[in-house]
This record gives sequence, C-alpha cells and structure tokens, in this order.
Amino acid sequence: MESIEYNVARALLDIKAVQLRPHEPFTWASGWKSPIYCDNRKILSYPEVRKTIADYLVHTVEEYFKDVDVIAGVATGAIALGIMVAERMNKPFVYVRPKAKNHGMCAQVEGYLPENSRVVVIEDLISTGGSSLSAVDALSKAGAEVLGMVAIFSYNFAKARKSCEDANVVLYTLSNYDALVEEAVKCNYISEDVVEVLKEWRFRPDTWGQE
Repeated sequence: MESIEYNVARALLDIKAVQLRPHEPFTWASGWKSPIYCDNRKILSYPEVRKTIADYLVHTVEEYFKDVDVIAGVATGAIALGIMVAERMNKPFVYVRPKAKNHGMCAQVEGYLPENSRVVVIEDLISTGGSSLSAVDALSKAGAEVLGMVAIFSYNFAKARKSCEDANVVLYTLSNYDALVEEAVKCNYISEDVVEVLKEWRFRPDTWGQE
C-alpha cells in the first residue's frame, strides 16, 4: 500500500491543483518566480478527492492529537476542509482570519472558542509558514492551547521548518514538494531532465529565475 504522501501528490496532479511549469515560471504574490503553482481550493470541486483528503486529515489528527477539543481552519483555503474534519470528528469549529476585522466585534478568530481549548489547526498549504504561524498566534492570544497543525501540502522550505520549530509548533503534512516531484516523474507529468531545475528552485525560491 502506497503512503498517504504519494496518494495525495497524485490526486493533486490528477485534478491539476498543482501545476509544474519550470520553463514558463509563475509569479507569486510575493514576487517570487516559481516553477510550481499550487491551488488546493480545487480539491473542493472533486467529491472523491475532497472526501479522501478529509479522511486523511482526520486520520492524522486522530493519530497525533488525541486530546483535541476544537478544530480551527485558516481562512480562506482551509475553512471548508476544516469544517469537514470537525464534522467527522464531532468537534467544534472556528476559523482564523488573516487579520482582525475593523468593524463589529473586531475578531480575528471567528466562532466560539472556550478558554484553554486544545486546538488543532487545519491548513491547506505551507510555503514560508508566516500566515500559518500568524493564525497560531491569534488562537493563542484568544486563550487556546494550540496542539499543532495539519496541512495538505508543504513546499518543504527550510525557512518554514525553522519557523515552526522556533515557535514550538508541531506540523504534519499529508504531502510535500519532494513526493510531488517524484510522483510527477513517475506519472510522466514531467521528464527527468527538469527535476534538477525543480530541486534548485526549492533551495533558493527567493532568487530563482531572477538572474
């Protein structure tokens, strides 16, 4: 039986949630040039893939965070799947905005979050880890104990790993960049000759493609 990381990588490739284009790079919002574009919101449009991903997320939460009280989703990409996880586990759900509203209750954490709740964060994508850790910080300031985070996909940037370690945040991901590249070659999605280009980008994403 193949591991979850390869099953998820193949599913993301099949539905074109992840596209690899090393010779015609994408431009991220940060300005980085990238041979990969990941849009995990597409998962929601494919019922079987959506169900499988939700099942894997539940399995991971149940295996590593048995004492969880509340499931939290990071807005906006992880709200829907976070709700699916909470529903399957019969747990309360909240979601975290990128920043607090400037009207109404001025909340950043939306929903009812009891004091000292043990929370697991669901995230769709980990790049540098900045926005994900911001959500963890918001939950902590709201009085929660964040047990850890489970994400669908990570680019495996060293910066993200170090940031999570420095913040004492336990992170598990269903799949990752290395598994994705390996699966893409196996499925003839890309050829072997572009693998080195993809690996090079992963280790210097902030300067790649700007020479």
